[in-house]
Formats: sequence, C-alpha cells, structure tokens
Amino acid sequence: MKTWDHQHECMSRDELEQLQLERLQSTMNRVHKNVTHYQKRFNELGVIPEDMQSLSDLTKLPFTTKEDLRLNYPYGMFAVPLREVVRIHSSSGTTSKPIVVGYTKNDIRMWSNLAARFMTAAGVTHDDVVQIAFHYGLFTGAFGLHYGAETIGASVIPTSTGNTEKQIMIMQDYRTTALVCTPGYAIVLAKHMERIGMDPKGLSLKVGLFGGEPWSETMRREIERRLCLSATDNYGLSEVIGPGVAGECLCKNGMHLCEDAFIPEIIDSETGVPLPPGSVGELVLTTLTKEAFPMIRYRTGDITCLDYAKCDCGRTLVRMKKTMGRSDNMLIIRGVNIFPSQIQEVLFSMVQGAPLYQMMIARKGAMDVLEVRIEVTEEIFSLEMQRQRAFLEMLRKRLRSVIGIDVTVKLVEPKSLPRQDGKIAQVIDSRPI
Repeated sequence: MKTWDHQHECMSRDELEQLQLERLQSTMNRVHKNVTHYQKRFNELGVIPEDMQSLSDLTKLPFTTKEDLRLNYPYGMFAVPLREVVRIHSSSGTTSKPIVVGYTKNDIRMWSNLAARFMTAAGVTHDDVVQIAFHYGLFTGAFGLHYGAETIGASVIPTSTGNTEKQIMIMQDYRTTALVCTPGYAIVLAKHMERIGMDPKGLSLKVGLFGGEPWSETMRREIERRLCLSATDNYGLSEVIGPGVAGECLCKNGMHLCEDAFIPEIIDSETGVPLPPGSVGELVLTTLTKEAFPMIRYRTGDITCLDYAKCDCGRTLVRMKKTMGRSDNMLIIRGVNIFPSQIQEVLFSMVQGAPLYQMMIARKGAMDVLEVRIEVTEEIFSLEMQRQRAFLEMLRKRLRSVIGIDVTVKLVEPKSLPRQDGKIAQVIDSRPI
C-alpha cells in the first residue's frame, strides 16, 4: 500500500524509539525553559530534562490535564513568543473558558504532513477532489484535513457544514471523490439522496474520511453501503494538534498512531498507573515535534487500547483501536462498567437508519435503572403494534446480553428528545450523588 512518509511510517522499533527519545529530550528542554507551568511542576517533582535517559523515564513526569490548560488560559502554556505563532485555534468552551492552542509555521508544516499521512493511508491521492463538510472556524478538524489534502496535491472543496442539498449538488457537479465529514452527517447525506431518488453509484465518490465523533463498525458498514465508498476513521484532538494523531489504512484494523510525533501511553484512569500493551485504558499523549504548544503526558480522557503487531499494510506504527468511550463518561450501573458506545453499537445494528436516542439513568429505591429512549423512525412506525413490541423485546434482550444488566427500551415521538444547540445529550444521569 502507498505511504506518504515511508521513512517514519515503516521504521524499525529500535530506530523509532531512539528517535522518540531524542525528540522527547528536545521537547523537555523547550518546556522546562519556556513554560512556567512545567517549570513549577518539574521543580515540585525534582525532575530536570537531563533525567530523560530512556523512554521509561517518561513516567517520572507529571500528567497534563484539561484543567491545567484552562488555568493557564489563554497563552500560559505557549512555549514560544506570540509573535512566532501564526495560527490560533481553541475548543468550544461551552462550559468554561476555552482551551487555546497555537501553531508556529513549522507546526503548520508538520500538521499538514501528519494529515497527508493518514489521508494517503485511507486512499486519497493527488488526483482526488476532496469535499470538506466540517465547520471552518476555531475547530481544528476542517483545517487539518484541508492542509493534508493540499499537501498531497488533491483539489479541495471547502464546503463547510450545513445546506445538505447544496452539498449533494456540489458532490455531483464537481465530481467529488473524497468526502470529509462526521459519520452522522454522512448518514444524513445518504438519507437525503434516497429521499430525492439519487443513486450514489452515479456519483464519483470512492473515499470517506469520517471523524469528530464516535462511531461503530455497524455504522461504517451502513455508510459504505449507502454511499458506495470506502469509509475510514481518524483521530485527533485540538489540544495535541487536531486531526493527524492517528488514522486508518485500507486494512481498517485500527488507526496507525504517528509515534514519531507522539508518544502514546495507556493508563488506568483511576490510579494513573501505566498499563501493559494490549490493555484497555485512558490514552495519554506526549508531543515530540510541537513548537508553540508542546504537551507532556496529556490525559486525553479517551478510552482505547494499542496494538503493536505489524499491520498487513507494512506500516510498523502502533495501531490505536476506535475509542470505546471516555474516562469521564464511563457509566457504572449496578457495579457494571458501561460505555455509551456499547449501546450505540447495538442500536445501529438493529435499528435501520442511525436512530436518535438518549440514555436515562435513575435510581428507584436502592436500584439503578437504565432506560433507552429511541425516537420513532419511519421504519419503526410502519411496523404493526405486535411487531413493534416484538422488536423492542428483541432489542432489550440484545442490550442485556452486551452490557450485562436489564434495560428498559421505550419509543418516543420524533423530535421529542430535548436538544441543545441541535444536539441530543447522549446520557441523562439523574441519580443522586
């Protein structure tokens, strides 16, 4: 399979670890010299850059958390003067001050190449026409894929979000071959095409690069079937760089994480103790090439696991599994650890057309109860009452077999689940603390 940066994507483990150590030492020197937050934390722990003699010494360093970034709002975590920062992005900041991140010219170049790497792995070439239906703004997603596509030499159509009819018109008229959007919006596009009688086989689509939200293998198969393309996943987060941390190749067996630019760890979310290879836990990332906004052991909050086996594509970089949830939204119900993604996987496998749903957790007496509310779709509404009841019972049994506890499943009217900014809160937990 084609690679964008063969040298770094196919390095031996020994060569890679030596490169990581050299870059870690350089990053340590940069943050110790220029970032007050890290100076204080290192001094508290009695750590100096010279202590980094092997990658195992990484565990001597403190974690960086979202709270650290908020406390240093806006520019306290920058490692270069603001005059060297050519781009500023930030998180949405819906519940507090946003997290502000910066990029130097070299950071932008590095970001572009990392994005080009996973886009090439997904099948994008310089002959493609890439339609980017991510929001352009402080959100990093659109710009990361935009830079990656242009670096490859592909043609970019920056349609941004919304206006589904126009998106489809452009897709048809401009002969889009690669689609970039959230997996949920890909389903919206597919549904609209079906409503207007458009056959996606008549389009030029061949590749879909979907990210920005969790999605299941069942949803991947549905998108591929309905849009007639190859759907791949990718991973990134604004605090670390944006899209470009990891992405799938055409084997679709985990996302290759760019270890020459990031050191990944998997830790126990409760204790912070690093876990052995193959364990499921919270992903921690240390940046190795960032100039403006380097991160030391940043706790992403994302739950996943790492596979160090060589991929069939020939890349030697570790593969990161799809995120299984977040350390801060893992649900513990009746002593059982449950991730919302488990519920989503079952619903998408049994309810046609990406159902809108909400999980309601309450406490009745001393017992926690879970109710899954699903907005009625045309497919469900068309079922006879007896078949509806049988369907709900089958869905309830399937959920119980997957998560291990009894679940109540309830159908509700379309658009009756409360929305905020157009989004349905996935989980409502009303249990008293």
